[in-house]
Amino acid sequence: MSTENSAIAFTSAPLSRLRSSGLAFGFLGVLAFSFTVPFTRIAVEGLHPLFVGTARAVVAGVLAAIALLVTRSRVPRGTQWARLAVIALGIVGGFPVLTSLALQTTTAGHSAVIIGLLPAVTASVVVIRTGERPGPRFWTFSAVGAVAVVGYSLAAHGALSAPTIGDLYLLGAVVLAAVGYAEGGLMAREIGAWQTISWALVVALPVMTTATAVEWVVDPPRATSGQWLAFAYLGVVSMFLGFFAWYRGLALGPMTAVSQVQLIQPILTLVWSAALLGEPVTSAMIVGGAVIIGCARGAVRSRVRATGSANPAAPHRTAAIPRSHPLPVSR
Repeated sequence: MSTENSAIAFTSAPLSRLRSSGLAFGFLGVLAFSFTVPFTRIAVEGLHPLFVGTARAVVAGVLAAIALLVTRSRVPRGTQWARLAVIALGIVGGFPVLTSLALQTTTAGHSAVIIGLLPAVTASVVVIRTGERPGPRFWTFSAVGAVAVVGYSLAAHGALSAPTIGDLYLLGAVVLAAVGYAEGGLMAREIGAWQTISWALVVALPVMTTATAVEWVVDPPRATSGQWLAFAYLGVVSMFLGFFAWYRGLALGPMTAVSQVQLIQPILTLVWSAALLGEPVTSAMIVGGAVIIGCARGAVRSRVRATGSANPAAPHRTAAIPRSHPLPVSR
C-alpha cells in the first residue's frame, strides 16, 4: 500500500462553519444508525442475535479491506494500531455483541432506555480524552436530554424492570461504544474518517470471522429474504458506511457537541419502527421527542473551550479533507 496522506488538515475558518460541518456529518451518521434497531428486530426473527452481532462485522470488514486495497491507503503506524484495537473493541465487537447478548434477556424498549445514555457518556469520555471543556449550559442540556431520552423510551416501550444481567451487558456496551466514538474521532483527524473505521474493522476481522463461523456451526442461520436484506443493511450501513459520516463529524467537532446529535436517534428510530414494524405513536412520545430535540439543540449550541494541545481541532479552526483524499463522503 502506498503512503498517501489522507489525514485531516486544519485551516483557519469561522467557528460557525466548523460547527455546521461537524453537526451535518454527525446527523448523517445518526440517520444511518437510526435504522439499526428496527432492522435488527427484523433480522433476529430468523437469525441468532450473536450471529447478527458478529457476522455484520465480517461483512463490513470485507468491504473495508477491499476499499483500503483499492485506494492504496496508508498503513497505520506505531501506536495507531493499539488505538485502532481500542476502537475495534468498542464499536466493532463490544457494542454489537453485548447488545445482542442483552436482547436475549431484555426487550428492545428496555435496551433503548440504557442505550439512550450514550450521548452523555460519550461527552464525558471526550472530556477525559481530549482538551474540550464544555460549559455548564452544555452539561445541563445533556443531563436533561439523557433524562428525556429515558422518559421517551419508557413512554414508547413500557416501564423499567428490575436490574438484570442484561443491564450489565448494556452498560458495558454504552461505555465501550463511547470509548470507540471518542478515540475514533481523534483517529479520524490523523488518517481520515472512512480509513479509521475501515482499519478498525480489518483489525477485528480475524476474531469476528472465527466467532461467526462457530455460531454458524452451532446454530445454522435460517432466514427469509427480507431478514437477510435487513442483516445486509446492518453490515453495509450500520457497521460501515454510517461511520464514514459519524467519524467525519466527530473529527470536525467540537466532539462533545457533535456527540449530542445522538439524542435525536430514538426519535428517528420510532419513526422507522412505526413505518416498518407498525408500532404505535402516542402523544407522550411526540412531547418527549420535542423535549429531546430542544435539549440536543441547546447542547450543540453551547460553547466549548479547548485547553493546551489535547484538542487538535480548537474552536478557532476547522478541518477540511485535502483534494487527494480518496472516497470522499461529502458528495
